[in-house]
Amino acid sequence: MSDRVEALVVGAGISGLATAYALQKSGIATRVVEAAPRPGGVIQSVKRDGYLVECGPQSFSGNGSISAMCRDLGILEERVLAAPKAPRYVLIDGKLRNVPMGPGLLASSFLGGGTRTAILRDIFGKSESPEPDESVACFTRRKFSETLLDRLVGPFVSGIYAGDPEKLSLRAAFPILYEAEKAAGSITRGVFKAIRQRKAANGTQPLAPTEKATLQTFREGNETLIRAIAARLGERLTCGAEITRIEALDCGQEPKAARFRVSLRGPRGEETLETERLILSVPTEAAGRLLEPLDLGFAAQLSAIAYSGVAVVSLGYRRGDVGDSLAGFGFLVPRSSGLSILGTVWNSSLFPGRAPAGEVLLTSFVGGATNPGAISKSPEQLAAQVHREMIPLLGLRKEPVFTNVTIWKRAIPQYNLGHTARITALESLRTRFPGLYFSGNYLNGPAIGTCVEHALKVAGEVRVSFAN
Repeated sequence: MSDRVEALVVGAGISGLATAYALQKSGIATRVVEAAPRPGGVIQSVKRDGYLVECGPQSFSGNGSISAMCRDLGILEERVLAAPKAPRYVLIDGKLRNVPMGPGLLASSFLGGGTRTAILRDIFGKSESPEPDESVACFTRRKFSETLLDRLVGPFVSGIYAGDPEKLSLRAAFPILYEAEKAAGSITRGVFKAIRQRKAANGTQPLAPTEKATLQTFREGNETLIRAIAARLGERLTCGAEITRIEALDCGQEPKAARFRVSLRGPRGEETLETERLILSVPTEAAGRLLEPLDLGFAAQLSAIAYSGVAVVSLGYRRGDVGDSLAGFGFLVPRSSGLSILGTVWNSSLFPGRAPAGEVLLTSFVGGATNPGAISKSPEQLAAQVHREMIPLLGLRKEPVFTNVTIWKRAIPQYNLGHTARITALESLRTRFPGLYFSGNYLNGPAIGTCVEHALKVAGEVRVSFAN
């Protein structure tokens, strides 16, 4: 005997939860199943010894979709925003250098004369990539300079993707830059038009006049959003439930017929569900394994998407044991520095309540695509290494009084060369199975806000399919 549900979402990370939230809000009977014992995926906030630690993403950029969701969930007033003009630093020649934002970059000595000339050339000139899929590194060298790649673009790529700019696809990872040059021959002249066009195409909700597009979190951590959505879903969310089989049903053209039979094992024992719409919001290797019986092509395309592993190392210090003022967001580290740290966020400088009075919390990231072996070390080794590397940078005088290390072996999907073609092929396969959808951080960007926007778009497509 099979139970029946209109929509089944597999995976309760932020993408799956946001998709299910929107579907349920639309009146579509939805169930969510998650293999892990808790929802949220890499979004996890931990309180310990007076510290509030983020074990995954440290914050998120505000956008209209998240704001509307938070308002509906009753948690909008729980948000805390970072100061948008707080300085950001990059490690250059052993010292932390303030990175000027906006036009100030041209007047700064940060980049050197050759790079400034290249930026001016982009403003007034015109260029076009000779390749349909160019790496971020090749693009930066062609368009600007090796200096810009080393000092700014490479660290920026590490901060977002923990990726390798030599492998990362500009078209897939930074589509606005790709589209700007293609449309105008200039990043500077074309970027704002490209942003407007993508927002219109994606149906992105604009920010209200009183909103701010800056880094933010919640007083009780990022997991506040996860808990709020999970509470709204209630019994429709089941954790600790493993999908064992997916079958496609022959239902002809009947729009409201069950299209998939899903077998699972969870807290309720063995279950079989029949669903009209199936949304997979799990990592690529899991999605490929589940869909392989339907078509071998799914596994081939999904398994080709690489992930980078990352260790999140949070260290607490007494304020008097840190020589640096810690005024700002934190710093990024070029790979040419030889350090294992990709970057460090000064949590207690950004948001209140992250550390006890008289103490500070600093979170560093280690590993990524350019240093995959780093995450094989023990948490104790990683904490000691990060502390050792930060001593000369921040004037640390004593050992940390608090440590928390979380290792994610498959943390962030890599939008490497060929990614756009893989997603196109995946979409072509998907159309052969009406009622099947994908929602996840490997599709339109890994940031929390981007995942929410894409999840709401997928939910809208499901809603339209029922209306038709």
